[in-house]
Amino acid sequence: MDSLSALLDGFGHVLTPMNLLIALLGVTIGTAVGVLPGIGPAMTVALLLPVTHGMEPAQALILFAGIFYGGMYGGSTTSILLNTPGESSSVVTAIEGNKMAKAGRAAQALATAAIGSFVAGTIATLLLVLVAPPVVSFAVSLGAPDYFAVMLLAFVAVTAVLGASRIRGFASLLLGLVIGVIGIDQTGQQRLTLGLPQLADGIDVVVVAVGIFAVGEALWIAARLRRRAGEVIPVGQPWMGRQDWRRSWKPWLRGTALGFPFGAVPAGGAEIPTFLSYVTEKKLSRHPEEFGRGAIEGVAGPEAANNASAAGTLVPMLALGLPTNATAAVMLAGFQQYGIQPGPLLFTRESALVWTLIASLFVGNLMLLVLNLPLAPAWARLLRIPRPYLYAGIVFFASMGAYAVNAQPFDLFLLLTLGLLGFGMRRFGLPILPLVVGVILGPRAELQGRRALQLSGGELHGLVGGWVSWLVYAVIVVVLAWPLLARFVVRPLRERSVTA
Repeated sequence: MDSLSALLDGFGHVLTPMNLLIALLGVTIGTAVGVLPGIGPAMTVALLLPVTHGMEPAQALILFAGIFYGGMYGGSTTSILLNTPGESSSVVTAIEGNKMAKAGRAAQALATAAIGSFVAGTIATLLLVLVAPPVVSFAVSLGAPDYFAVMLLAFVAVTAVLGASRIRGFASLLLGLVIGVIGIDQTGQQRLTLGLPQLADGIDVVVVAVGIFAVGEALWIAARLRRRAGEVIPVGQPWMGRQDWRRSWKPWLRGTALGFPFGAVPAGGAEIPTFLSYVTEKKLSRHPEEFGRGAIEGVAGPEAANNASAAGTLVPMLALGLPTNATAAVMLAGFQQYGIQPGPLLFTRESALVWTLIASLFVGNLMLLVLNLPLAPAWARLLRIPRPYLYAGIVFFASMGAYAVNAQPFDLFLLLTLGLLGFGMRRFGLPILPLVVGVILGPRAELQGRRALQLSGGELHGLVGGWVSWLVYAVIVVVLAWPLLARFVVRPLRERSVTA
Protein backbone atom coordinates (compact mmCIF):
# COMPACT_ATOMS: atom_id res chain seq x y z
CA MET A 1 0.00 0.00 0.00
CA ASP A 2 2.90 2.34 0.65
CA SER A 3 4.06 1.85 -2.93
CA LEU A 4 0.55 2.49 -4.26
CA SER A 5 0.16 5.73 -2.29
CA ALA A 6 3.63 6.86 -3.36
CA LEU A 7 2.74 6.08 -6.98
CA LEU A 8 -0.45 8.14 -6.69
CA ASP A 9 1.63 11.04 -5.36
CA GLY A 10 3.90 10.56 -8.36
CA PHE A 11 0.90 10.88 -10.70
CA GLY A 12 0.01 14.08 -8.88
CA HIS A 13 3.41 15.52 -9.80
CA VAL A 14 3.32 14.28 -13.39
CA LEU A 15 -0.20 15.42 -14.21
CA THR A 16 0.68 19.11 -14.32
CA PRO A 17 0.67 21.08 -17.60
CA MET A 18 4.43 21.59 -17.69
CA ASN A 19 5.35 17.99 -16.82
CA LEU A 20 2.81 16.61 -19.27
CA LEU A 21 4.30 18.84 -21.97
CA ILE A 22 7.81 17.59 -21.12
CA ALA A 23 6.59 13.96 -21.20
CA LEU A 24 5.01 14.56 -24.62
CA LEU A 25 8.23 16.18 -25.84
CA GLY A 26 10.24 13.22 -24.57
CA VAL A 27 8.14 10.52 -26.22
CA THR A 28 8.01 12.51 -29.47
CA ILE A 29 11.79 12.91 -29.57
CA GLY A 30 12.25 9.29 -28.53
CA THR A 31 10.01 8.00 -31.31
CA ALA A 32 11.77 10.18 -33.87
CA VAL A 33 15.26 9.03 -32.89
CA GLY A 34 14.04 5.44 -32.73
CA VAL A 35 12.76 5.74 -36.30
CA LEU A 36 16.00 7.27 -37.60
CA PRO A 37 18.54 4.42 -37.95
CA GLY A 38 21.87 4.82 -36.22
CA ILE A 39 20.85 7.42 -33.61
CA GLY A 40 18.98 5.66 -30.81
CA PRO A 41 17.88 6.77 -27.34
CA ALA A 42 21.34 6.43 -25.74
CA MET A 43 22.89 9.01 -28.06
CA THR A 44 19.89 11.32 -27.69
CA VAL A 45 19.94 11.26 -23.89
CA ALA A 46 23.69 11.88 -23.99
CA LEU A 47 23.15 14.90 -26.25
CA LEU A 48 20.47 16.30 -23.94
CA LEU A 49 22.44 15.89 -20.70
CA PRO A 50 24.07 19.34 -21.02
CA VAL A 51 20.83 20.92 -22.25
CA THR A 52 18.85 19.71 -19.22
CA HIS A 53 21.47 20.84 -16.72
CA GLY A 54 19.37 23.84 -15.73
CA MET A 55 16.07 21.95 -15.49
CA GLU A 56 14.55 20.51 -12.33
CA PRO A 57 15.69 16.90 -11.77
CA ALA A 58 12.14 15.51 -12.04
CA GLN A 59 11.51 17.24 -15.36
CA ALA A 60 14.83 16.11 -16.83
CA LEU A 61 14.19 12.49 -15.81
CA ILE A 62 10.65 12.60 -17.21
CA LEU A 63 12.17 13.76 -20.50
CA PHE A 64 14.80 10.99 -20.44
CA ALA A 65 12.22 8.32 -19.59
CA GLY A 66 10.03 9.44 -22.49
CA ILE A 67 13.00 9.22 -24.85
CA PHE A 68 13.88 5.78 -23.47
CA TYR A 69 10.41 4.32 -24.04
CA GLY A 70 9.89 6.23 -27.30
CA GLY A 71 13.10 4.82 -28.76
CA MET A 72 11.79 1.31 -28.15
CA TYR A 73 8.59 2.14 -30.04
CA GLY A 74 10.26 3.93 -32.93
CA GLY A 75 12.85 1.24 -33.58
CA SER A 76 10.17 -1.09 -34.90
CA THR A 77 9.23 1.38 -37.68
CA THR A 78 12.73 1.33 -39.14
CA SER A 79 12.97 -2.45 -38.89
CA ILE A 80 9.61 -3.02 -40.57
CA LEU A 81 9.74 -0.42 -43.34
CA LEU A 82 13.47 -0.24 -44.10
CA ASN A 83 14.79 -3.60 -42.83
CA THR A 84 17.45 -1.55 -41.00
CA PRO A 85 17.23 -2.02 -37.22
CA GLY A 86 18.21 1.16 -35.42
CA GLU A 87 18.88 -0.80 -32.21
CA SER A 88 20.22 -4.31 -31.67
CA SER A 89 17.00 -5.13 -29.82
CA SER A 90 15.00 -4.49 -33.04
CA VAL A 91 16.95 -6.97 -35.17
CA VAL A 92 14.49 -9.82 -34.57
CA THR A 93 11.51 -7.60 -35.45
CA ALA A 94 12.99 -7.01 -38.89
CA ILE A 95 12.92 -10.73 -39.73
CA GLU A 96 9.13 -10.99 -40.02
CA GLY A 97 8.18 -7.31 -39.98
CA ASN A 98 9.91 -6.41 -43.23
CA LYS A 99 8.47 -9.53 -44.90
CA MET A 100 4.99 -8.42 -43.83
CA ALA A 101 5.65 -4.93 -45.22
CA LYS A 102 6.82 -6.31 -48.57
CA ALA A 103 3.68 -8.45 -48.69
CA GLY A 104 1.52 -5.34 -48.33
CA ARG A 105 0.84 -5.76 -44.60
CA ALA A 106 3.02 -2.94 -43.27
CA ALA A 107 0.00 -1.37 -41.54
CA GLN A 108 -0.74 -4.58 -39.60
CA ALA A 109 2.93 -5.03 -38.66
CA LEU A 110 3.19 -1.47 -37.32
CA ALA A 111 -0.11 -1.82 -35.45
CA THR A 112 0.81 -5.05 -33.65
CA ALA A 113 4.22 -3.57 -32.78
CA ALA A 114 2.68 -0.39 -31.32
CA ILE A 115 -0.14 -2.08 -29.41
CA GLY A 116 2.17 -4.86 -28.19
CA SER A 117 4.65 -2.27 -26.98
CA PHE A 118 1.88 -0.51 -25.06
CA VAL A 119 0.61 -3.72 -23.45
CA ALA A 120 4.09 -4.92 -22.52
CA GLY A 121 5.22 -1.49 -21.31
CA THR A 122 2.18 -1.09 -19.06
CA ILE A 123 2.43 -4.57 -17.52
CA ALA A 124 6.18 -4.30 -17.07
CA THR A 125 5.90 -0.89 -15.40
CA LEU A 126 3.36 -2.37 -12.98
CA LEU A 127 5.89 -5.13 -12.24
CA LEU A 128 8.51 -2.42 -11.65
CA VAL A 129 6.22 -0.88 -9.01
CA LEU A 130 5.85 -4.26 -7.30
CA VAL A 131 9.45 -5.51 -7.59
CA ALA A 132 11.54 -2.39 -6.93
CA PRO A 133 10.60 -1.85 -3.22
CA PRO A 134 11.48 -5.45 -2.15
CA VAL A 135 14.78 -5.20 -4.05
CA VAL A 136 15.53 -1.94 -2.23
CA SER A 137 14.71 -3.49 1.16
CA PHE A 138 17.11 -6.32 0.41
CA ALA A 139 19.83 -4.02 -0.94
CA VAL A 140 19.81 -1.85 2.20
CA SER A 141 21.08 -4.84 4.21
CA LEU A 142 24.13 -5.30 1.98
CA GLY A 143 27.58 -4.22 3.14
CA ALA A 144 30.60 -2.88 1.28
CA PRO A 145 31.93 -6.38 0.35
CA ASP A 146 28.55 -7.34 -1.09
CA TYR A 147 28.30 -4.17 -3.16
CA PHE A 148 31.83 -4.65 -4.43
CA ALA A 149 30.96 -8.21 -5.50
CA VAL A 150 27.76 -7.09 -7.23
CA MET A 151 29.66 -4.41 -9.16
CA LEU A 152 32.23 -6.99 -10.24
CA LEU A 153 29.33 -9.11 -11.49
CA ALA A 154 28.05 -6.12 -13.47
CA PHE A 155 31.51 -5.70 -15.04
CA VAL A 156 31.66 -9.38 -15.97
CA ALA A 157 28.06 -9.46 -17.21
CA VAL A 158 28.35 -6.57 -19.66
CA THR A 159 31.64 -7.91 -21.05
CA ALA A 160 31.37 -11.70 -21.01
CA VAL A 161 27.63 -12.18 -21.55
CA LEU A 162 26.30 -9.34 -23.69
CA GLY A 163 29.18 -8.91 -26.12
CA ALA A 164 30.07 -11.14 -29.08
CA SER A 165 33.72 -11.35 -27.97
CA ARG A 166 34.88 -11.56 -24.37
CA ILE A 167 38.32 -10.18 -25.16
CA ARG A 168 36.87 -7.11 -26.87
CA GLY A 169 34.36 -6.69 -24.07
CA PHE A 170 37.06 -6.70 -21.38
CA ALA A 171 39.22 -4.35 -23.49
CA SER A 172 36.33 -1.89 -23.64
CA LEU A 173 35.77 -2.24 -19.89
CA LEU A 174 39.47 -1.55 -19.23
CA LEU A 175 39.27 1.64 -21.28
CA GLY A 176 36.27 2.74 -19.23
CA LEU A 177 37.97 2.00 -15.91
CA VAL A 178 41.05 3.96 -17.00
CA ILE A 179 38.91 6.98 -17.94
CA GLY A 180 36.93 6.64 -14.70
CA VAL A 181 39.97 6.82 -12.38
CA ILE A 182 41.49 9.93 -13.98
CA GLY A 183 41.78 12.73 -11.43
CA ILE A 184 42.54 12.99 -7.73
CA ASP A 185 41.90 9.82 -5.72
CA GLN A 186 40.70 9.54 -2.12
CA THR A 187 44.24 9.96 -0.75
CA GLY A 188 44.77 13.24 -2.60
CA GLN A 189 47.11 11.78 -5.23
CA GLN A 190 46.72 12.65 -8.90
CA ARG A 191 46.21 9.74 -11.29
CA LEU A 192 46.66 9.78 -15.07
CA THR A 193 46.27 13.56 -15.24
CA LEU A 194 49.42 14.01 -17.40
CA GLY A 195 50.14 17.14 -15.38
CA LEU A 196 47.07 18.90 -16.78
CA PRO A 197 45.15 20.85 -14.11
CA GLN A 198 41.93 20.48 -16.16
CA LEU A 199 42.01 16.72 -15.50
CA ALA A 200 42.47 17.02 -11.72
CA ASP A 201 38.73 16.79 -11.14
CA GLY A 202 38.38 13.92 -13.61
CA ILE A 203 36.53 13.80 -16.91
CA ASP A 204 32.89 14.76 -16.65
CA VAL A 205 30.59 11.81 -17.36
CA VAL A 206 28.48 14.04 -19.61
CA VAL A 207 31.48 14.76 -21.86
CA VAL A 208 32.32 11.04 -21.98
CA ALA A 209 28.76 10.06 -22.89
CA VAL A 210 28.37 12.75 -25.57
CA GLY A 211 31.79 12.02 -27.07
CA ILE A 212 31.51 8.23 -27.17
CA PHE A 213 27.88 8.03 -28.27
CA ALA A 214 27.11 11.14 -30.31
CA VAL A 215 30.43 12.15 -31.90
CA GLY A 216 31.70 8.58 -32.21
CA GLU A 217 28.49 7.41 -33.90
CA ALA A 218 28.37 10.45 -36.19
CA LEU A 219 31.96 9.84 -37.34
CA TRP A 220 31.26 6.14 -37.84
CA ILE A 221 28.14 6.79 -39.91
CA ALA A 222 29.93 9.47 -41.93
CA ALA A 223 32.73 7.04 -42.75
CA ARG A 224 30.30 4.66 -44.44
CA LEU A 225 27.57 7.08 -45.42
CA ARG A 226 25.09 6.49 -48.20
CA ARG A 227 24.24 9.71 -50.00
CA ARG A 228 20.64 8.69 -50.66
CA ALA A 229 18.07 7.67 -48.09
CA GLY A 230 16.95 4.06 -48.23
CA GLU A 231 13.85 3.01 -50.13
CA VAL A 232 10.94 3.12 -47.70
CA ILE A 233 7.95 0.83 -48.16
CA PRO A 234 4.70 2.87 -48.32
CA VAL A 235 2.42 2.50 -45.31
CA GLY A 236 -1.22 3.39 -44.81
CA GLN A 237 -3.11 3.87 -41.56
CA PRO A 238 -2.10 1.09 -39.12
CA TRP A 239 -4.95 -1.24 -38.26
CA MET A 240 -5.55 -4.86 -37.23
CA GLY A 241 -8.30 -7.23 -38.22
CA ARG A 242 -10.00 -9.73 -35.93
CA GLN A 243 -7.66 -12.53 -37.01
CA ASP A 244 -4.61 -10.32 -36.32
CA TRP A 245 -5.86 -9.60 -32.78
CA ARG A 246 -6.45 -13.29 -32.18
CA ARG A 247 -2.92 -14.18 -33.28
CA SER A 248 -1.21 -11.30 -31.43
CA TRP A 249 -2.52 -11.12 -27.87
CA LYS A 250 -0.85 -14.30 -26.59
CA PRO A 251 2.55 -13.37 -28.09
CA TRP A 252 2.24 -9.96 -26.38
CA LEU A 253 1.82 -11.61 -22.98
CA ARG A 254 4.52 -14.23 -23.56
CA GLY A 255 6.94 -11.57 -24.77
CA THR A 256 6.28 -9.53 -21.64
CA ALA A 257 6.93 -12.56 -19.43
CA LEU A 258 10.27 -13.12 -21.16
CA GLY A 259 11.41 -9.51 -21.45
CA PHE A 260 10.97 -8.15 -17.94
CA PRO A 261 13.13 -10.69 -16.05
CA PHE A 262 15.97 -10.42 -18.55
CA GLY A 263 15.95 -6.64 -18.30
CA ALA A 264 16.00 -6.78 -14.51
CA VAL A 265 19.13 -8.93 -14.11
CA PRO A 266 22.67 -7.53 -14.52
CA ALA A 267 23.39 -9.89 -17.42
CA GLY A 268 20.13 -9.02 -19.15
CA GLY A 269 19.34 -6.73 -22.04
CA ALA A 270 16.74 -6.95 -24.78
CA GLU A 271 18.63 -9.01 -27.36
CA ILE A 272 18.24 -12.40 -25.64
CA PRO A 273 14.51 -12.17 -24.74
CA THR A 274 13.54 -10.88 -28.21
CA PHE A 275 15.30 -13.85 -29.79
CA LEU A 276 13.77 -16.27 -27.28
CA SER A 277 10.34 -14.77 -27.93
CA TYR A 278 10.76 -15.28 -31.67
CA VAL A 279 11.81 -18.92 -31.21
CA THR A 280 8.94 -19.52 -28.75
CA GLU A 281 6.32 -18.09 -31.10
CA LYS A 282 7.68 -20.12 -33.99
CA LYS A 283 7.28 -23.33 -31.96
CA LEU A 284 3.84 -22.50 -30.56
CA SER A 285 2.31 -20.94 -33.68
CA ARG A 286 -0.50 -22.70 -35.53
CA HIS A 287 0.95 -21.23 -38.72
CA PRO A 288 4.66 -22.21 -38.61
CA GLU A 289 4.80 -22.21 -42.40
CA GLU A 290 4.40 -18.39 -42.37
CA PHE A 291 7.60 -17.80 -40.39
CA GLY A 292 10.24 -16.45 -42.72
CA ARG A 293 7.51 -15.07 -44.99
CA GLY A 294 5.81 -12.57 -42.67
CA ALA A 295 4.21 -14.10 -39.56
CA ILE A 296 2.53 -11.52 -37.34
CA GLU A 297 3.49 -13.48 -34.20
CA GLY A 298 7.15 -12.90 -35.10
CA VAL A 299 6.56 -9.15 -34.74
CA ALA A 300 4.16 -9.12 -31.78
CA GLY A 301 6.22 -11.29 -29.41
CA PRO A 302 9.70 -9.73 -29.89
CA GLU A 303 8.34 -6.17 -29.74
CA ALA A 304 6.57 -6.93 -26.46
CA ALA A 305 9.75 -8.52 -25.09
CA ASN A 306 11.76 -5.47 -26.18
CA ASN A 307 9.56 -2.99 -24.30
CA ALA A 308 9.14 -5.19 -21.23
CA SER A 309 12.91 -5.47 -21.03
CA ALA A 310 13.19 -1.66 -21.10
CA ALA A 311 11.03 -1.42 -17.96
CA GLY A 312 12.95 -4.25 -16.31
CA THR A 313 16.18 -2.33 -16.88
CA LEU A 314 14.99 0.34 -14.45
CA VAL A 315 14.86 -2.14 -11.53
CA PRO A 316 18.65 -2.56 -11.10
CA MET A 317 19.29 1.04 -12.18
CA LEU A 318 17.03 2.60 -9.54
CA ALA A 319 17.37 0.00 -6.75
CA LEU A 320 21.06 -0.86 -7.07
CA GLY A 321 22.54 1.85 -9.28
CA LEU A 322 23.56 -0.76 -11.89
CA PRO A 323 22.86 -0.06 -15.60
CA THR A 324 22.27 -3.08 -17.87
CA ASN A 325 22.11 -1.28 -21.22
CA ALA A 326 23.58 1.82 -22.82
CA THR A 327 20.55 4.07 -22.34
CA ALA A 328 20.30 3.17 -18.65
CA ALA A 329 24.00 3.94 -18.27
CA VAL A 330 23.54 7.41 -19.74
CA MET A 331 20.43 7.99 -17.61
CA LEU A 332 22.56 7.07 -14.59
CA ALA A 333 24.91 9.87 -15.63
CA GLY A 334 21.84 12.12 -15.70
CA PHE A 335 21.17 11.32 -12.04
CA GLN A 336 24.78 12.04 -11.17
CA GLN A 337 24.80 15.47 -12.83
CA TYR A 338 22.22 16.51 -10.21
CA GLY A 339 24.25 14.99 -7.38
CA ILE A 340 21.73 12.13 -7.02
CA GLN A 341 23.18 8.65 -6.50
CA PRO A 342 20.88 5.80 -7.62
CA GLY A 343 20.84 2.87 -5.22
CA PRO A 344 18.97 1.57 -2.18
CA LEU A 345 18.87 4.96 -0.43
CA LEU A 346 17.38 6.65 -3.49
CA PHE A 347 13.85 5.50 -2.58
CA THR A 348 14.30 7.05 0.87
CA ARG A 349 16.15 10.26 0.07
CA GLU A 350 14.45 11.07 -3.25
CA SER A 351 11.16 9.18 -2.91
CA ALA A 352 9.05 11.82 -4.68
CA LEU A 353 11.50 11.97 -7.58
CA VAL A 354 11.54 8.18 -8.07
CA TRP A 355 7.77 7.73 -8.01
CA THR A 356 7.29 10.73 -10.29
CA LEU A 357 9.64 9.06 -12.76
CA ILE A 358 7.75 5.75 -12.55
CA ALA A 359 4.37 7.48 -12.91
CA SER A 360 5.67 9.27 -16.00
CA LEU A 361 6.32 5.87 -17.58
CA PHE A 362 2.60 5.06 -17.48
CA VAL A 363 1.71 8.46 -18.91
CA GLY A 364 4.40 8.29 -21.60
CA ASN A 365 3.34 4.78 -22.58
CA LEU A 366 -0.22 5.97 -23.25
CA MET A 367 1.06 8.98 -25.18
CA LEU A 368 3.21 6.70 -27.34
CA LEU A 369 0.23 4.57 -28.32
CA VAL A 370 -1.69 7.69 -29.35
CA LEU A 371 1.31 9.03 -31.30
CA ASN A 372 2.34 5.83 -33.06
CA LEU A 373 -0.95 4.52 -34.40
CA PRO A 374 -2.33 7.56 -36.26
CA LEU A 375 1.04 9.16 -37.09
CA ALA A 376 2.89 6.13 -38.48
CA PRO A 377 2.96 7.51 -42.08
CA ALA A 378 4.44 10.77 -40.76
CA TRP A 379 7.16 8.92 -38.84
CA ALA A 380 7.99 6.97 -41.99
CA ARG A 381 8.74 10.24 -43.81
CA LEU A 382 11.58 10.93 -41.33
CA LEU A 383 13.48 8.12 -43.01
CA ARG A 384 13.91 10.35 -46.07
CA ILE A 385 16.03 12.96 -44.24
CA PRO A 386 19.51 13.14 -45.87
CA ARG A 387 22.05 11.65 -43.47
CA PRO A 388 24.76 14.35 -43.99
CA TYR A 389 22.47 17.07 -42.63
CA LEU A 390 21.35 14.87 -39.77
CA TYR A 391 24.78 13.95 -38.45
CA ALA A 392 26.29 17.38 -39.07
CA GLY A 393 23.60 18.74 -36.74
CA ILE A 394 24.40 16.04 -34.16
CA VAL A 395 28.10 16.98 -34.08
CA PHE A 396 27.21 20.69 -33.78
CA PHE A 397 24.82 20.21 -30.85
CA ALA A 398 27.23 17.75 -29.21
CA SER A 399 30.01 20.34 -29.30
CA MET A 400 27.77 23.08 -27.94
CA GLY A 401 26.48 20.81 -25.16
CA ALA A 402 29.92 19.63 -24.09
CA TYR A 403 31.21 23.19 -23.95
CA ALA A 404 28.20 24.26 -21.88
CA VAL A 405 29.03 21.79 -19.08
CA ASN A 406 32.05 23.68 -17.72
CA ALA A 407 32.50 26.47 -20.32
CA GLN A 408 36.07 25.29 -20.94
CA PRO A 409 37.59 24.98 -24.44
CA PHE A 410 39.56 22.01 -23.10
CA ASP A 411 36.29 20.04 -23.00
CA LEU A 412 36.01 20.39 -26.78
CA PHE A 413 39.43 18.78 -27.16
CA LEU A 414 38.31 15.98 -24.82
CA LEU A 415 35.09 15.61 -26.82
CA LEU A 416 36.97 15.16 -30.09
CA THR A 417 39.42 12.72 -28.49
CA LEU A 418 36.60 10.65 -27.04
CA GLY A 419 34.73 10.82 -30.33
CA LEU A 420 37.76 9.42 -32.16
CA LEU A 421 37.98 6.73 -29.46
CA GLY A 422 34.30 5.88 -30.03
CA PHE A 423 34.91 5.74 -33.79
CA GLY A 424 37.89 3.42 -33.30
CA MET A 425 35.89 1.15 -31.02
CA ARG A 426 33.16 0.77 -33.63
CA ARG A 427 35.76 0.22 -36.35
CA PHE A 428 37.38 -2.67 -34.47
CA GLY A 429 34.19 -4.12 -33.00
CA LEU A 430 34.60 -3.09 -29.36
CA PRO A 431 31.23 -2.73 -27.59
CA ILE A 432 30.38 0.68 -26.16
CA LEU A 433 28.38 -0.37 -23.09
CA PRO A 434 31.32 -1.88 -21.08
CA LEU A 435 33.25 1.40 -21.45
CA VAL A 436 30.36 3.52 -20.17
CA VAL A 437 29.69 1.10 -17.30
CA GLY A 438 33.39 1.20 -16.40
CA VAL A 439 33.42 5.01 -16.32
CA ILE A 440 30.32 5.21 -14.11
CA LEU A 441 30.76 2.21 -11.82
CA GLY A 442 34.58 2.15 -11.67
CA PRO A 443 34.95 4.90 -9.03
CA ARG A 444 32.06 3.45 -7.02
CA ALA A 445 33.57 -0.04 -7.09
CA GLU A 446 36.87 1.44 -5.93
CA LEU A 447 35.10 3.21 -3.06
CA GLN A 448 33.32 0.04 -1.89
CA GLY A 449 36.50 -2.02 -2.25
CA ARG A 450 38.49 0.48 -0.17
CA ARG A 451 35.82 0.43 2.54
CA ALA A 452 35.81 -3.36 2.65
CA LEU A 453 39.59 -3.51 2.92
CA GLN A 454 39.67 -0.81 5.62
CA LEU A 455 37.22 -2.80 7.72
CA SER A 456 39.48 -5.86 7.49
CA GLY A 457 42.74 -4.02 8.07
CA GLY A 458 43.85 -4.50 4.48
CA GLU A 459 43.26 -8.27 4.39
CA LEU A 460 41.85 -9.67 1.14
CA HIS A 461 39.26 -11.74 2.99
CA GLY A 462 37.55 -8.42 3.73
CA LEU A 463 36.27 -8.45 0.14
CA VAL A 464 34.10 -11.44 1.06
CA GLY A 465 31.20 -10.57 3.33
CA GLY A 466 28.06 -12.62 3.86
CA TRP A 467 26.34 -15.22 1.72
CA VAL A 468 25.47 -12.65 -0.95
CA SER A 469 29.09 -12.00 -1.89
CA TRP A 470 29.84 -15.75 -1.84
CA LEU A 471 26.93 -16.37 -4.21
CA VAL A 472 27.91 -13.51 -6.51
CA TYR A 473 31.53 -14.67 -6.70
CA ALA A 474 30.30 -18.19 -7.54
CA VAL A 475 28.20 -16.78 -10.38
CA ILE A 476 31.22 -14.81 -11.64
CA VAL A 477 33.36 -17.96 -11.67
CA VAL A 478 30.68 -19.88 -13.58
CA VAL A 479 30.30 -17.09 -16.15
CA LEU A 480 34.05 -16.81 -16.71
CA ALA A 481 34.57 -20.58 -16.82
CA TRP A 482 31.50 -21.36 -18.92
CA PRO A 483 33.35 -21.62 -22.30
CA LEU A 484 35.67 -24.26 -20.81
CA LEU A 485 32.78 -26.07 -19.11
CA ALA A 486 30.77 -26.04 -22.34
CA ARG A 487 33.69 -27.41 -24.34
CA PHE A 488 35.04 -30.08 -22.00
CA VAL A 489 31.97 -31.05 -19.93
CA VAL A 490 28.66 -30.15 -21.57
CA ARG A 491 29.59 -31.02 -25.17
CA PRO A 492 31.08 -34.51 -24.36
CA LEU A 493 28.00 -35.36 -22.27
CA ARG A 494 25.73 -34.29 -25.09
CA GLU A 495 27.68 -36.34 -27.63
CA ARG A 496 27.51 -39.40 -25.39
CA SER A 497 23.76 -39.07 -24.98
CA VAL A 498 23.35 -38.80 -28.78
CA THR A 499 25.50 -41.87 -29.50
CA ALA A 500 23.74 -43.85 -26.77
